[in-house]
Amino acid sequence: MFLMKFRVPKTYILQTTVMSGTLQYVPRALSTADSVVHLEYHPHQLAAVPGSDCTRFVCISDTHVQTFDIPDGDVLLHSGDLTNLGLLKEFEKVMEWIYQLPHKTKILIAGNHDLTLHEDWYQEEYHRWHRTAGKQERAKIVELLTGPRAREAGVVYLQDSSYTFRTKPEGRLWSVYGSPWSPWFHNWAFNYNREYGEALLSKFPATDILLTHGPPARILDRTQSLDFAGCADLRNHLPRLRPRLHVFGHIHESRGAHVHAWGPEDTNTLPEVTVIDDDDDDDEDEENMDDLDIGFEPDEDCHGNADVAVDRKDTGKDGDGTQRLHETVFVNASNSPAGKGTWRVGQRVPAGGPGFQPVVVDLRD
Repeated sequence: MFLMKFRVPKTYILQTTVMSGTLQYVPRALSTADSVVHLEYHPHQLAAVPGSDCTRFVCISDTHVQTFDIPDGDVLLHSGDLTNLGLLKEFEKVMEWIYQLPHKTKILIAGNHDLTLHEDWYQEEYHRWHRTAGKQERAKIVELLTGPRAREAGVVYLQDSSYTFRTKPEGRLWSVYGSPWSPWFHNWAFNYNREYGEALLSKFPATDILLTHGPPARILDRTQSLDFAGCADLRNHLPRLRPRLHVFGHIHESRGAHVHAWGPEDTNTLPEVTVIDDDDDDDEDEENMDDLDIGFEPDEDCHGNADVAVDRKDTGKDGDGTQRLHETVFVNASNSPAGKGTWRVGQRVPAGGPGFQPVVVDLRD
């Protein structure tokens, strides 16, 4: 199958190298008429929300008990792997961190490392992982995610379930669906055999925001060994689902974002998106861009047309009469450095550091 690799248009990138201590940040943002995606930014110089008709989503994933600075926003979205092995002490640490974050709404799902949250599987498999630590008190872990303190902090835990919320009085009612599953990988939690993917994915409802731990096939899912680890059935259902925002993680080295403008037809073929490899490009300009470790790849259809308007509910028209198109912002929000972005200017990048910061997405209501 032919793999599309898009050259990054210079007009989509804001490039200003900023130093913070020994870390180097190269601010980068992708913008359309209805979304702005901040991939990298100085921690104290993130641009403001574009307008009062926008909602700011702060996307993180694969934090693995690590804590770091999180920018403020309306909604925090965490796509799983809060822990390393689902231990109670790990959940206690990470939830203390999340409770203190300023976001009014904090929506979390589990990942394959959050072992104890996969109840039936954990009952059978805990001895493989917790022989020394002992079987964990799952009820206490669930209490951390759903109990009074979690509710007071605005935490919502989703496991194959939906939630609706508003960020402004009388504002848009946003819908979100969260699912922790990912294709089988050595029998970790929330793994499914690929032949059962269709039965699982066919139950996903249409929603504004889709949270999955694993990525769709061939969209920011390439591993260091050059395999594509995403779910083909998830990819196949996306033309039906068409969320405004799809956040996932799991494949740390493919952290990044991609904006896809759906055509007006009922179905639409998704492109294949991968992080560009340094060895793939020869000319000087692209080598320089690669050195910046660009984390997104705009659709070829959108090249030179950054003002594609989007509205998932109705197509409508812009003021100039141009037909508006549906748009999905795909985000691999992994925060644990892996792959070629692990080092920058001779410094090892920490969790949540440059190239692996929370991805901030501003969506027009």
